[in-house]
Amino acid sequence: MRIHKIGHCCLVVEVQGVTILTDPGAFTTAQSEVKGIDVVLITHEHGDHYHVPSLKQVLENNPGAIVITNKAVGALLDGEGIPYVIVGDGELTEVKGVMIEGLGTEHGKIYGDAPTAENTGYFVGGALYYPGDSLHDPQKPVDILALPVAGPWLKMSEAIDYARKLKPRVAFPVHDGFKPDTVWQKWPADLLPTFGIEFVTLRDGETHEF
Repeated sequence: MRIHKIGHCCLVVEVQGVTILTDPGAFTTAQSEVKGIDVVLITHEHGDHYHVPSLKQVLENNPGAIVITNKAVGALLDGEGIPYVIVGDGELTEVKGVMIEGLGTEHGKIYGDAPTAENTGYFVGGALYYPGDSLHDPQKPVDILALPVAGPWLKMSEAIDYARKLKPRVAFPVHDGFKPDTVWQKWPADLLPTFGIEFVTLRDGETHEF
């Protein structure tokens, strides 16, 4: 599996001949130039994950791409006239032989009962788990974890404990586009190897073969 990090939560994932773009949000712009996309995964409706102008440009550049998301984002896409396929919690779809499974329903809590959004993580190709803005346990072995490391709903200690709970072979950081990434990358890089988890400090614009 080859993963290129555009930035924050926007990734280009190449697996078994299928190219997947995740969460084209407002924190990045390079997604508007990417071509060869088969699938666009959108975990939830927050602007750092779902940015309508970016999405429309991506689909213009990749007219054959399929948008996969949940019901809440789907309702927004209806208003934009953008077709999509719903893959929610516990649901599966297959794209050119690659399985994509939706997992979870809840965005990480920011404070108390304050409302957030429906969040669906995605398990891709039986190897990569990208949870979006949640610490949902997929209840299955995870080989590669896209690990959220920062955000108003997350502490670093929670991120570390989440990775320890899932015990992936390897993890890399996402949701780190708020400020320079030295802090967000340092602690997982220092701590996770002590628990037997490789941590790849994948930075914006970098690509890694997993």
